[in-house]
Amino acid sequence: MCGMNDVLYRIIDANFNRCREAFRVMEEYCRFGLNNQSLSGRVKALRHALCGAISRLDAGKLLSCRDTDGDVGKTTAVAGQLKRQSLEDCFTAAAKRAGEALRAIAEASQAVDAEVAATAERLRFESYKLEKDVVLAASAFAKFSPVQLYVLINAGPETQECEVLALAGECIAGGADCLQLRAKGLTDKALLSLAERFVTICKDGGAVSIINDRVDIAVLSGADGVHLGQDEISPSQGRRLARTPLIIGASTHSQAELEAALEMGYDYIAIGPAFASPTKPDVPVAGIDFLKPAAAQLEESGIPHVAIGGITADNLDALLGIGIRTIAVSSAVCDEENPEKRCERLKKLLQER
Repeated sequence: MCGMNDVLYRIIDANFNRCREAFRVMEEYCRFGLNNQSLSGRVKALRHALCGAISRLDAGKLLSCRDTDGDVGKTTAVAGQLKRQSLEDCFTAAAKRAGEALRAIAEASQAVDAEVAATAERLRFESYKLEKDVVLAASAFAKFSPVQLYVLINAGPETQECEVLALAGECIAGGADCLQLRAKGLTDKALLSLAERFVTICKDGGAVSIINDRVDIAVLSGADGVHLGQDEISPSQGRRLARTPLIIGASTHSQAELEAALEMGYDYIAIGPAFASPTKPDVPVAGIDFLKPAAAQLEESGIPHVAIGGITADNLDALLGIGIRTIAVSSAVCDEENPEKRCERLKKLLQER
């Protein structure tokens, strides 16, 4: 018969292996499924922290107490135990398994090493947060990554609601994948009314709907996401208001702003201005010298990019040549007589590349 201390070591060993394997599956999902450097790095850090904690224990005793042949649980199975329909299912199952294993380690190691128990408990809560962050990031990535043509539609107190909605419909008909409502000077009541109808048109047309600046309006209108400025609340604060996964993007105009945005965890990052923009004439042009390395850096990080600022069909080729695959336009479409045709031309150029 094994002593009680041997049983505790056996439990710790089994759950250490179980948790380490689960973290590996989670890491591979973030690395290869989402191509997200930050999230895969966070899982790796959890795995290494767990290994560091367990290294406090007697490795020889952990191994000597292992009894694979005599483990009555190795042949126990339940229906659908290993049934996975997708890579996302693999991640979810691994995340749940990691939490359960960490709880078992925390409980069993209380009588062996209190510091190991405390670390396991801390890692358990960190893994819960990580699971949430990964699921939200995966949802945003799945919705936004196919976007190529992103159109910003402006509205003000003098703008007729029907004009804004008609413009949105024309852009979608022309191939716009994502529309942002950028409304200034409206009352909250008027803005929400417009946003709700704007979101409906986007959903009916299969386009991603983004609201500029206002997380509350995005949430209340059921929009897919919100675009935040440099002086707005952080993405983590914005997600606290959301009732469902919310795509959160930001604009950057320099390397310093890009680095800060990457640290803050946005779901997509706009980079520019690529060229002089009639929409924002006061913002200095960042140009190709900024956009080319910025797009490459975002590609490596797994965060979708959007080139912004003064982009037209005439200068688009210069951006496509440096690896830009998603662009945001406003006046090049919205200020023209036939927005639908303008969108069609831009979308064709994007798809041909």
